[in-house]
Amino acid sequence: MARPIVRILSRYILRQHLPPLAYALAALTCAMLINQIAKQFGNFVGKGLPWSVIFEVFALSIPFIVAMTLPMAVLVAVLYTFSHLAADNEVTAMKASGISAGRILVPVLGGAAFIAAIAFVWNDQILPRSNHELRTLLVDIQRKKPTFQLKEQVINEVVAGQFFLRAARIDPASNALSDVTIYDLEDPDRRRVIIADSGHMAYSPGGTDLYLTLRDGEVHEIKRTDPDHFNRTFYGINRIKVAGVSNTFDKTKNDEYRGDREMTICAMQDIVARARKDQDRVRIEGVTAVMADLRRIAGLAQLPPPPAADTTPPGPTLYCRMLATLGRLVGPRAAQAQVPVRRQAKPAPPPPPPPAAVRPPPVAVTNLAYTSQTAAAYVQRLRATRQRAAIYEVEIQKKLAISAACVIFALLGMPLAIRYPRGGVGLVIGTSLAVFSVYYVGLIGGEELGDRLIVPPFLAMWTPNLLFLLASIPLLIGARRAGSTAHGGDWEELRQTLFGWVDRIRNSEFVMRHWR
Repeated sequence: MARPIVRILSRYILRQHLPPLAYALAALTCAMLINQIAKQFGNFVGKGLPWSVIFEVFALSIPFIVAMTLPMAVLVAVLYTFSHLAADNEVTAMKASGISAGRILVPVLGGAAFIAAIAFVWNDQILPRSNHELRTLLVDIQRKKPTFQLKEQVINEVVAGQFFLRAARIDPASNALSDVTIYDLEDPDRRRVIIADSGHMAYSPGGTDLYLTLRDGEVHEIKRTDPDHFNRTFYGINRIKVAGVSNTFDKTKNDEYRGDREMTICAMQDIVARARKDQDRVRIEGVTAVMADLRRIAGLAQLPPPPAADTTPPGPTLYCRMLATLGRLVGPRAAQAQVPVRRQAKPAPPPPPPPAAVRPPPVAVTNLAYTSQTAAAYVQRLRATRQRAAIYEVEIQKKLAISAACVIFALLGMPLAIRYPRGGVGLVIGTSLAVFSVYYVGLIGGEELGDRLIVPPFLAMWTPNLLFLLASIPLLIGARRAGSTAHGGDWEELRQTLFGWVDRIRNSEFVMRHWR
């Protein structure tokens, strides 16, 4: 049984962490949300959307922001709390009472592990659903008033496969155009290119048709049935009606498609397992096809076909089975449909025996070039299946790595704050910005390398965690020493702790050279 003073100390340390954690999480989330609103608010307001839809877009962005800011908040809270404890000599008093730095770290790690569990559930269950709803809503928004999304100096598709528009300058406020080129492919027997010096866009009262008023231009027209004749018409004002352009906002009721960031870990694990079975099947088919071609070239008898690859769906993992059991206990029971009684039908007469198989005549000419092409095709198919599995494996490892970062940041922040308390607020802000920048740049780069099959998914996502874990080991060793109290060092001593081994190696090499 633990001593009461230890339990009181653990509760005290955890209580000191709660306010900074809440403040840091709220401040970081609000800062990133305001940045998101500043970037996208003008686009959404310009589309004439209801305010409820605009609010829903930014509300659905909060789960993604929280998933990124939760590990940040843990680091800020640990740095702030222990720097104040060390500056107020509370850490010195704890060590004088016989409490080691490792014992002080235990409640911090317990709290960080609890937050990591919350982050894991958040990333696995809440974040995919919000990402799916957000993507569906953004697609619905893009369907409304598509001409607002026209880009300058780009051929924009106004009506799919039929009407394309390019303009050098576009004014979204007045819908004015300048230096306009239109490609009209609506009539399959006729191609028209319309050029105008300027123009203006307007909608019909119902919002389903688009009217273009073009000025000072010409029309180039050619018919496929008569390619020898080319018509060129000059005009002062040309009015064009583009039918079928929707300007209404309709929300999608049910969208079954889900990307990798819109799936839970269980759903992605099922896809990864199926992709691995496809890899085995493609590998067997490729080896069999290449061996058959080579034996045909050598004039050898063909081998019997290999056994078919196992295509049974993979079973769920322990975590997925636990979630399924919990869902059955908590969720409503599904209604079972009644199976209709079927009458026994008369047995059908046996089918006639198949005709005797006729072996095709041997191929007279078979070269190695065809065999190499066959092998290259199977290699491409194998790489495609590997890449499909890697994309989902990277996403799974990213969810796990971001959750585990809460514990890693606690291990890194506690000895930093105790060893170098004279850094103050500058230590909190500077260390946080440096760690966040390195960590998330590493995540983005690792995700790209993992998706391209350059780095294994585990290393691609866990390398930033491993690097910061290695960086925290010398700091933890230094924090255990008796001298690492509120009278600790400053930034120069921090540099010596992290990179002092480099100076020691250089000094030893210098001594060895002079000794010789």
